Parts: sequence; C-alpha cells; structure tokens
Amino acid sequence: MRILVIGAGVIGSNLAADLFSSGRDVTLLARGEWADTLEKNGLVIDPIFSPGKKTYRIPVIRELKEDDVFDAVFVVMRYTQLESVIPILLANGSKSIVFVGNNLSPKELAEKLPGKNVLFGFSMAAGHREKDRVVSISLHKITIGQLKGAPSNEQLIRDIFVGTKVKATYQSNMEDYLLCHAAFVTPVAFACYYCDGDLKRIKNDKAYLNQIIDANIEGYSAIENAGHEILPDPDKDYHSRKYRRMCYTVYKIMCATVIGKICASDHALNAAEEMSALNEGLKRFFEAHQADCPNYRKLEKDAGKYI
Repeated sequence: MRILVIGAGVIGSNLAADLFSSGRDVTLLARGEWADTLEKNGLVIDPIFSPGKKTYRIPVIRELKEDDVFDAVFVVMRYTQLESVIPILLANGSKSIVFVGNNLSPKELAEKLPGKNVLFGFSMAAGHREKDRVVSISLHKITIGQLKGAPSNEQLIRDIFVGTKVKATYQSNMEDYLLCHAAFVTPVAFACYYCDGDLKRIKNDKAYLNQIIDANIEGYSAIENAGHEILPDPDKDYHSRKYRRMCYTVYKIMCATVIGKICASDHALNAAEEMSALNEGLKRFFEAHQADCPNYRKLEKDAGKYI
C-alpha cells in the first residue's frame, strides 16, 4: 500500500514517521528549505517527553504528478490552506483522500472532489517545527472516517493502520465530530489569546476557567439543538457535573504545566488565522440556528487583537 502525506509539519511528520517505522510505503510531500532539510538529513523527530531524537529516511517529493497514484493521500494542512490543494488532488489519479485536522466545511470539501473517496481525520499530536527537526508530543492516535451516510471505509482504515504504532478509531460521522471539536477548542484558543500565550496567568482564575467551560457547553447545546450528534461519545454528557469537573481539571493542568504551551498556546499563537476561520464558521452556525452564546461572545471579545 502506497501512502502519501502532504504537509510535513508537526502532525504530518509524526503520522508519516509512525507509518514508515511500521513498515508502510510512505512518501512525504514538502517544499522549500524544509524539503531540502528532509532530503539531506532525514525527518528528525525530537519527542518532548522521551529521551533521544529519531531520524526517519522517508522519501520526499516536492509536487504531486497526475500519474503518481497512491492508495491513500493524507492532507495534513491548516484549514485555511486546504483550497490550494484541491486542483492538485483533482488532477491526480489517487482515489482515497484523507484531510487531517480542524475543518468546519467537510461536506463542501468533499463535493469539490467528485469521484474521490474523501475521508476526514483528527490526529493527537502537537508541538513545533524547528530548523532541523520536529519537536513534539504524539499520543499515536487518530480518529478517522467519512461523512455521515457515506459508504463505510472501515476496512480501508484498518488496512492502513493495522500493525502500526497508530491507534485508529473509526468514526462514521466525522462532520459532527469536527464541528464538536471546533466548539471545544475555539474557547481554549480565546483563552490563549486573552493571556498572550502565558496560560499560567489564568491558572488560578476560577471564574475565567469556568467561562471557558460555559462557552463550550453553549456550543455543544447549539450543535445538539440543531440536530447534530455530540461526539466523541464521552462528551454527550456535557451538561453533567462530571463533565464540568473533567474540563476544569484538564484546564488547570493545561495552565499549570508545559502541556498547555505544547498542546494549546503554541498552536493558537502560530495559527491565529486558522482559529479565526473556525471562529467565523462557528458564529455563522450559531446565527443560522439562532443560538445565543453569551459566554462564547465574551471570550471572543476578550481575545482582543488576535481574532
């Protein structure tokens, strides 16, 4: 099985390394100086919580030719960059395309690729890219599937990931999964902007941390009231005290430790354009369904110059 990963940032690099080290036939598409570095030195992954860097000699290409066909193409790019790759994917003969990452327009994206088998995924990795390596933390987990009602791709997903380092969770309704994920992470991004990335400033601000949770719950309520499913399944109980306690504990840990910087503030500060796009998409959704989200709006206002 030939696999192409388009996008050699933190998530794409970790995904490619996990598959490659498990014996998969993997190719990375990269450009510019980073492609030069990968060709010369290999892909160097420096895990934050584990000793020792690892180097992966993954083949690198700089463009996807029409007749260079892969069994699966993973597109690991920011939400705001996806439009640029559509013409390339349309011209290429590869049939199965997996968009990995934040996405509030999966249905529209799939419609722009007629004749393709379009899937969506979200991978649990974070960190940053330096001049010569990727510094990151990866849980080696991915949630992946197709739009609700589309033919099942469970067997394809199993074929790609069985026997690899990656634990793949099949999800048959990625549209609602990604919508819920946006409603969860966007208030967290607002918090990162509110404190200019220094999350320790809000670690003891109980009222503010609870407002993040309130904004998340407002978003989930709007999504459920509009007839969408709350995903993943553990979040279905979002009105409960148990859910609130869980979120509060996560936010306290995030604000008090380096985990928050790695998994939240670094990405929020470096991807403000993407977070702004998610925010605009969510607001359109709220307005279309006449959802009143005062806590969400307050957090957005307090995010200041970033949004």
